[in-house]
Amino acid sequence: MSTTVLAAGNHFIRPGLFTRAVRAAAGDTPLDVREIQFDWPHTPFGPVAEVIEASGSEDQMIEALQGVEICLTEHGPLTERILAHCPDLKLFCTSRGGPVNANVEAATRHGVAVCYAPGRNATATAEHTLTLMLAAARGVGDTHTDLRRGVWRGDYYDYDNCGIEIEGATVGLIGFGAIGSRVAKVLAAMGAQVLVHDPYVRPEALAGLAEQVSLDELLTRSRIVSLHARVTEETTGMIGRKQIAAMPRGAVLVNCARGALLDYDAVCDALDSGQLSGAGFDVFPEEPLPAGSRLLTAPGVVLTPHIAGGSQEVAHKAARIVAAEAGRHLRGEPLVNCANPGVFPAS
Repeated sequence: MSTTVLAAGNHFIRPGLFTRAVRAAAGDTPLDVREIQFDWPHTPFGPVAEVIEASGSEDQMIEALQGVEICLTEHGPLTERILAHCPDLKLFCTSRGGPVNANVEAATRHGVAVCYAPGRNATATAEHTLTLMLAAARGVGDTHTDLRRGVWRGDYYDYDNCGIEIEGATVGLIGFGAIGSRVAKVLAAMGAQVLVHDPYVRPEALAGLAEQVSLDELLTRSRIVSLHARVTEETTGMIGRKQIAAMPRGAVLVNCARGALLDYDAVCDALDSGQLSGAGFDVFPEEPLPAGSRLLTAPGVVLTPHIAGGSQEVAHKAARIVAAEAGRHLRGEPLVNCANPGVFPAS
């Protein structure tokens, strides 16, 4: 008898990627795989009932999950109402870095294990961070815009206008997880002096690579600062006017983590005054970025629309990570990346 699986994809992780990955992970176990595709990222994700950052509706999921034991998805929601109407569901795998589109507490009550895909986009985000860092440090945003308008600005070669190099620069990383640590390795290889502020990092993880310092010391010493912290009550708004003023004049600020970490009005004021010479942002307090945002006209800014974690490799990797959990479930093995391991005690 086959196990019924729902591959609920979108335009990034297509349903077929989930299907191929779960069939490979299942081995000889017969599967009946159903596919459904949501419209993200063409339609932004958002809250669905009590969960955040989800795509698709409760009614769509309820219909698609009838008779389904395992669901693989990226943004498909898992809510109290969906769980109540889908009694056959046993395993819900979201290919996000965390289960933000699932009501884990409700899933636990209904006996549904929730798995996720930590580190799926660490390499892509680290590489994108370095892209924005180099572009902001060398003024690529403004020079690109001028050239596209047919304006050749030779004065960008003036001493006061030209950029800075990574080699020999002091670069501060706020957060040293899967992404920050990768950024640090590349910066160190390029000849930068890397400072890290992360109260949770193990000293041995920094050995020969970076120096652990306080946030105040990192800000005052770093010519370039990049944010890699999670959003918590403690870190929300952690970089504001006071912190930017503490940085060396002409410093560069990069954020590919979350918009809530940073006061963007303070950033725009600092760019206008020259306190910051450049900035690179992939995340914003409001997404999509509003038409009247000051960031669209501030000097020295390089902007991308929250795409740091998007690469073809990420899509394949994320599908494989959650498919591996489905394979473990089918074989009766412990789940690895499970948000509610109490559902299956062996996990």
